[in-house]
Amino acid sequence: MSNDHNIQATSRETQGSKGASRRLRRDGFIPAIVYGGHAEPKSVQFAHNPIWLVSQHEWFYSSILSLDIDGNVEKVLLRDMQRHPYKALIMHMDFLRVSENEAIRISVPLHFLNQEKSPAGKSAGVVVTHELTEVEISCLPKDLPEFIGVDLSELALGDIVHLSELKLPNGVEIPELKLGKEHDVAVVIAKHAREEVEEAPAEPSAEVPATQQAAPDADKGKDKDKK
Repeated sequence: MSNDHNIQATSRETQGSKGASRRLRRDGFIPAIVYGGHAEPKSVQFAHNPIWLVSQHEWFYSSILSLDIDGNVEKVLLRDMQRHPYKALIMHMDFLRVSENEAIRISVPLHFLNQEKSPAGKSAGVVVTHELTEVEISCLPKDLPEFIGVDLSELALGDIVHLSELKLPNGVEIPELKLGKEHDVAVVIAKHAREEVEEAPAEPSAEVPATQQAAPDADKGKDKDKK
């Protein structure tokens, strides 16, 4: 179950479009839009620094947020975030309204637990690979977990943990598993470590530069032409 996370925002005018968004960013704000939920889209803005701080937390991307817009609270999910290509800046965000009676689909992170205590984790020469780090689930908003725990305490060499083996909270399902057995992919694999030794390419003779190693044949051809 998700905790309640409150985020402050204020409504904004959309006139000027890109120019208005640039001015907002210069003034330390992030333009954003809230849509869905059988209501009209709404343009909002956030103070950049507080949002930057909460964006460092995992829950910001997989939890239902209580978005306070000018005193009116809406339940939303973060659906998109655009970042500056090289500066520590958030450029724009999209939020989707959620209804308590409608199932949502969202990717939540996987937390791998007790790996270091497992037979595989204690064995030298065994590599434990995490094939997935998140999984898409479907559930009602009230049942949304912030993460799915994967207990690896019994993991041994040769073991594979598949998607269908994840222990899900009540009311939560993985839509991918309804598409067939081929979609029951590996989540964790414990296997022998293998060092890949790359063969070094053969080096040309130190006495004769590589660019000149074909020279003798070429000289023979010249001699024939002279004859």
